[in-house]
Amino acid sequence: MTALIWCFVGYLAGSCPVGFLATKFVAKKDIRTFGSGNIGATNVGRLMGKKWAVATALFDMLKGGAAVLAASLFTDGSDALLALVGVCAVLGHNFPVWLGFKGGKGVATTFGVIAFYDFFMPLPALLGGAVWYVVMKTTRYVSVASIAGLFASAVFTACFGMPRPYTLASFALALLSAWRHRANIARLREGTEAKVKS
Repeated sequence: MTALIWCFVGYLAGSCPVGFLATKFVAKKDIRTFGSGNIGATNVGRLMGKKWAVATALFDMLKGGAAVLAASLFTDGSDALLALVGVCAVLGHNFPVWLGFKGGKGVATTFGVIAFYDFFMPLPALLGGAVWYVVMKTTRYVSVASIAGLFASAVFTACFGMPRPYTLASFALALLSAWRHRANIARLREGTEAKVKS
């Protein structure tokens, strides 16, 4: 029962549609009708600029990380439970009940979850973020950078000897994000995927 409650808490935390709320109340527009229609930081940046994209990404990271941190503080903090709470937080972001289960791709929220699996070992997420930055600057494809960064973070959880549930959850979330990027992958194959400005 405790695990179910905390998974629900994780889902609710992750389901807060930060990008949607920011554009709704600041730009007075529905982000779902603009650009890619995605509620994540990249699309928010297209509408409101880089500062808002960064702010959205940070809040999306924090909501996932906060769910994991809360579970670690108020439960026995078992590795399996924290892994599940993190996965549920990302599922909340990707499939928020408030928006008809149509949300983002979970990139920033996944980075936040991985960073907080062990509050004293954020290196896998930080190094994965560095991979994201390098790939994005090199290719100028946010989608490629996002997939590469998340899989790199998952690999780093294993390299740094983090508990197996964290590594398994990180790989599962990277795969989920890759699946959420399937339209981007199709456009990459066709050569029609949009690049970010250098």
